[in-house]
Amino acid sequence: MLTGVPLLIAFILAIVIMIVAISKWKVHPFISIMSVSLILALLSIKNITSIPGTIGAGFSGTFTSIGIVIILGALVGTLLEKTGAALKMADCVVRLVGKNHPEAAMIIMGWIVSIPVFCDSGFVVLNPIRKALVQRTRKSSVACTVALSMGLYISHCFIPPTPGPIAAANTLFGGLEAGTEVNLLLVMGIGALCSILPLIFGYIFAVIIGKKVKAKDEADLMEGTGKTYEELVASYGKLPSAFMSFAPIVVPIILMGLSCALSMAGSSVSIITFLGTPIIALAVGTILGVILLAQAGKMDDFYTICNDTLKTCGPILFVTAAGGVLGRVITEGDLINFIKGNASVLQTIGLVFPFLLAALLKTAQGSSTVAITTTAGIVAPLMATLGWTTPLDAALIVVAIGAGAMVVSHANDSFFWVVTSFGEMETQDGYKTQTLGTLVIGVAAIINVLLVSVIF
Repeated sequence: MLTGVPLLIAFILAIVIMIVAISKWKVHPFISIMSVSLILALLSIKNITSIPGTIGAGFSGTFTSIGIVIILGALVGTLLEKTGAALKMADCVVRLVGKNHPEAAMIIMGWIVSIPVFCDSGFVVLNPIRKALVQRTRKSSVACTVALSMGLYISHCFIPPTPGPIAAANTLFGGLEAGTEVNLLLVMGIGALCSILPLIFGYIFAVIIGKKVKAKDEADLMEGTGKTYEELVASYGKLPSAFMSFAPIVVPIILMGLSCALSMAGSSVSIITFLGTPIIALAVGTILGVILLAQAGKMDDFYTICNDTLKTCGPILFVTAAGGVLGRVITEGDLINFIKGNASVLQTIGLVFPFLLAALLKTAQGSSTVAITTTAGIVAPLMATLGWTTPLDAALIVVAIGAGAMVVSHANDSFFWVVTSFGEMETQDGYKTQTLGTLVIGVAAIINVLLVSVIF
């Protein structure tokens, strides 16, 4: 069994191999993380017969605590997309901001819609609105594309019920004192607060880059050949009301907020506590989404929607569980003891440590969700050692990891190609806009996180 410096070197090499396997050799993240976990277990756990139990506990623990939450969160997002509710939420933002500021409308719209909806799907759904806005306002198509992309990306990496932040919150709160409950509302609040600077800098970057890069579709949009907003609405039939569109997101947040407030006040109401647990709150949101589907006359599609959602969630759940295995192996090995004796090095950089680790994983293999869940699995066993012991600490680490998972979106990221293709840009323009833009918002995000950590 390795200990001390040799074990640390083995750990670093294992992480490098994992990144290379995913990005260069195209090994699936689940296989890569599980293989690295097994190798580290063989090198660091003295009792070899306990390794299967350690792996099983790490894997099953993730499904027990977070599996249903991820599935329900994704299902809510799909229902909002299919019923046109996401479009209605976007329309409310446009009315609020005004047509004369399309870039601001797009970045706020993207930020709101991507809380429940995957950023890839969100961009596809909102892209026709982007085109209609550009046609109406005669503003830069590229500026609106980048603004929409940045808004989507920020909440995708920061705010539950997006699967990455949910999984990270579960893993990191599990690294606190035994019995500490996952406070998703706190993570949402910190995520929203830490979105301020990246939203501002994302907007400024979009406006600036829109003056320097031109999209292929710009001429057609200026000539009025793009799909109008009215035609887009017509394709959905009749959009739901604003109240019902926001309800599947807002109601679960209210329920979790009431439960949290009662808990902080030292009192409890059984029904509120029950409804305020993340699983039940998101189940209520799902029911409201199903009501939307029924109102739209699309209940025949419900089975297909559920099936497609489960197919989407499957890889995320398994990668998240593999990250849980890696975290459990780190906990059971001797690496924690070594870091405890040398914790001062990592303590000097604080929240920048999980940010850099997530940025490395994101840049290397492309998926923000994989970067978030893997980094959380690595960091969770180290929290007490590094002095991160409170729910606020855990929430800040979730967001710091999310900030790192923004840096950077390039050719190995599916979202890069969604933005480049639907934004009618050449690949080299994608690097100037999407890649550089995600670097800007990622750096702005970690600065925002550090400021919040100082204030609170």
